[in-house]
Amino acid sequence: MTDDRKDMSGWRADTRNIHGAGEMRSSYGETSEALYLTSGYVYPSAQEAANRFTGEAEGYVYSRYANPTVTMFEERMRLLEGAPAAMATSSGMAAVNAVFMSLLKAGDHVLASRALFGASLYLLNVLLPRFGVETTLVDGADLKAWESAMRPETKLVFLETPTNPTLDLVDIGAVAQIARAGDAKLVIDNVFATPVLQKPLELGADIVLYSATKHIDGQGRCLGGIVLGDEDYIGGELMQFCRQTGPSLSPFNAWVMLKGLETLSIRVRQHCENAAKVADFLAGHKAVERVIYPGRDDHPQHDLCVRQMGGVGGPLVSFEVKEGQAAAFDFMNRLDIVKICNNLGDAKSLITHPVTTTHQRLSDEERAKLGITPSLVRLSVGLEDVDDLMEDLDQALGQQGAGSR
Repeated sequence: MTDDRKDMSGWRADTRNIHGAGEMRSSYGETSEALYLTSGYVYPSAQEAANRFTGEAEGYVYSRYANPTVTMFEERMRLLEGAPAAMATSSGMAAVNAVFMSLLKAGDHVLASRALFGASLYLLNVLLPRFGVETTLVDGADLKAWESAMRPETKLVFLETPTNPTLDLVDIGAVAQIARAGDAKLVIDNVFATPVLQKPLELGADIVLYSATKHIDGQGRCLGGIVLGDEDYIGGELMQFCRQTGPSLSPFNAWVMLKGLETLSIRVRQHCENAAKVADFLAGHKAVERVIYPGRDDHPQHDLCVRQMGGVGGPLVSFEVKEGQAAAFDFMNRLDIVKICNNLGDAKSLITHPVTTTHQRLSDEERAKLGITPSLVRLSVGLEDVDDLMEDLDQALGQQGAGSR
């Protein structure tokens, strides 16, 4: 195996996404990254095996610890994010869980935004309390609430922005100052913004994580996750937790993610261009009660979108269909091009009804606090011709007797 990693500090993002971290090629000199589909490794001698296990010699020992294909994915993501270090995991939620479990112990406190993915809320509200860790949830837009909820035992501050599914924004820089003042780690779930639109580490976050299942793969093929941060944390607490508990990314999935990274920037830009047009179209439709899209001037946090995401609203649009859940279901069932699916970040446009899918575990009161109404749908805008998408949405909405303005 040869390793042609070079100094690429002068390369721009799109070039690093394709060539970053070099390619660990086999003796055949393949152009595509090699897929090292192996669980174990052969040592040239017993002493070499002993030296690798003690760390005196570099090299791979077991793919639960590390694998060359996974290493290539980690290195390329590290370069894209501008992070000192990275560790891949088997899924996005494996990444969230690994961060929580590697940083927290009984008696610690977590401060998090109320608007989170349903599985993240489960970890915070159900799982962590079993181990003596308390959680406080606050309105992510209320900086005074963040500040007043900090405690001496607060060790971790957690948020996602834009949020799932109401696309609220949280001021990362401001919350980072609050966390730093309390000596707590700020962890950002950056999956909706993607590393193309938003750089949490540059804004003051300590750790950023992704479900690579989403836009990084981009074609709905396999699961994966990744955590990025400083070398001490990634190579210390996180590495030990992952090595001993096994939430490792498979080499095959890492290879798929590497292929996804080659087109990530161009795909995300097109997703966002389509999403902006779809959002404007929906805002003018009589069957639509409300459109939520950070890139539009009518989003209450549009100014923050400009500062934090360069004014690009992202690849998702949420909106409320008039006349409630039954009308929303009827609309979804009439769609031809857009598919009903709770995944997102796919080349295909996907739509879901959060009340009955991603956030169905929450009580009616909890959903009301988050603004997740029975008429709300979340649309992950794909790479189809945007005129076809708008025509599909129009015919599905129009059959409800409302038509377009």
